[in-house]
Amino acid sequence: MHPSVHARTQPDRAAIIMAGSGETITFAELDRRSNQVAQLLRSRGIGIGDTVALCMENHPWFFCLTWGFQRAGLHYVGISSRLTPPEIAYILEDSGAKILFSSAYLAATMDEVAKLAPQVPQLRFGVDAQAALAAMPDSPIADERAGVDMLYSSGTTGRPKGVKIPLPEDPAIDQANALVGLTMMAFGIKPDATYLSPAPLYHAAPLRWSMTIQKLGGTVVVMEKFDPEAALAAIEKYQITDAQFVPTHFVRMLKLPEEVRRKYDVSTLKCAIHAAAPCPVPVKQAMIEWWGPVLYEYYAGTEGNGFTFVTSQEWLTKPGTVGRALTGIIRVCDEAGDELPRGSEGQIFFEPTEGMVSFEYHNDPQKTQDARNKHGWTSLGDVGYQDQDGYLFLTDRKSFMIISGGVNIYPQEIENLLITHPKVADAAVIGAPDPDMGERVVAVVQPMDMGEESPELAEELMAYLAPQLSRVKMPRQIDFREQLPRELTGKLYKRLLRDEYKEAYEKAQTAN
Repeated sequence: MHPSVHARTQPDRAAIIMAGSGETITFAELDRRSNQVAQLLRSRGIGIGDTVALCMENHPWFFCLTWGFQRAGLHYVGISSRLTPPEIAYILEDSGAKILFSSAYLAATMDEVAKLAPQVPQLRFGVDAQAALAAMPDSPIADERAGVDMLYSSGTTGRPKGVKIPLPEDPAIDQANALVGLTMMAFGIKPDATYLSPAPLYHAAPLRWSMTIQKLGGTVVVMEKFDPEAALAAIEKYQITDAQFVPTHFVRMLKLPEEVRRKYDVSTLKCAIHAAAPCPVPVKQAMIEWWGPVLYEYYAGTEGNGFTFVTSQEWLTKPGTVGRALTGIIRVCDEAGDELPRGSEGQIFFEPTEGMVSFEYHNDPQKTQDARNKHGWTSLGDVGYQDQDGYLFLTDRKSFMIISGGVNIYPQEIENLLITHPKVADAAVIGAPDPDMGERVVAVVQPMDMGEESPELAEELMAYLAPQLSRVKMPRQIDFREQLPRELTGKLYKRLLRDEYKEAYEKAQTAN
């Protein structure tokens, strides 16, 4: 349903609460504001099928905008507020956005964007957006029509591409979608849910799940930014029933001192969803021991080409699995695109099932074609295997694989071990150029305390890994960093690290 339905049945219920400030927007107010957004767009000649963009921090108006776009029949692009001006300008140009909504908080970035993409008018909250919207009627536009998000892949391996899904065939704005069914049936989320969203709203999972909760009539509590203790405090304060996290959130909460972790009551939590990045087995085990069997994991992509699901109870019998398929049929394939026997490792594809919507990468027919094999099955580029019972296990992304001395090495296994060491806050393992082996395994580690960076710590980590890894997988060097290039959704920009090591290697070769 569209929140406008709840504006009539429960106008005073909170649709949005900002966790830090406590600012609250009721369903009646969300309905009024989203109407004004749709009216403003029409007044500027933006019609059904057009594209608009928003680039802002987790802001009280975020969902007022997306629901306005949703009732105006638009493709709407959420852009990361952490991108550089040229990256933002590229997405605006590539998507064909007709307007960009942002905020005063991002003024310096947006001034640069305006120079690079002068063709896209901007409206900023805290500057001119509220006044422009306040001048609009708060009644529905005459030609309401359901819209859809068009989100850009996070660009962990190259330039981001927009995942374009056709506008819904059913133009009714109060239609249900597949995620509504999954939310209630698989995850058991109820219409009276109070849902915590700790991640940036411009990404697929936080955006889609939060809007789905609002479709059901639940309250979304938005963290302005993630902080491990603040997340626990919000669960207690707002009596959170459901929430979504990524594994790095779990790692940071688990590394809080024991007395801090025990200080907060998290017993209201019935469903803690996680996805977006693989979760190391010891991390998930520790979370289930702490919170109980309330963790629900899924594997899916912005592309919506398939969806696997696993409960805590199932996962404990098959540690490391991301579950069985709820939509799409899992096909693990060899290099030729042919299905492999169960238990064999290969690239993961989904065969579409009835009612699934096909996707394309906007302005990139080659990437669209590359995501499909000869059978028409689609892949997100991940590698893994399916066991005899149909449970899927992820090995790593195909593009992150290291080939050292002709041996295929998947970094995820090494990263999962490093992250469990008490002195490690985060870790990335990459293949750096090597004249003898082709690539050598390099671990880039973010220590819990940067003051501990030393050859002794590197030796300690090597000694920790040695009994658990075969020699070929052992890092040839360990480097330390204050911060890794990780998105707030948990995705690691390994491309940036690999480019850096490649550049250093090429400079050294030239100098010789």
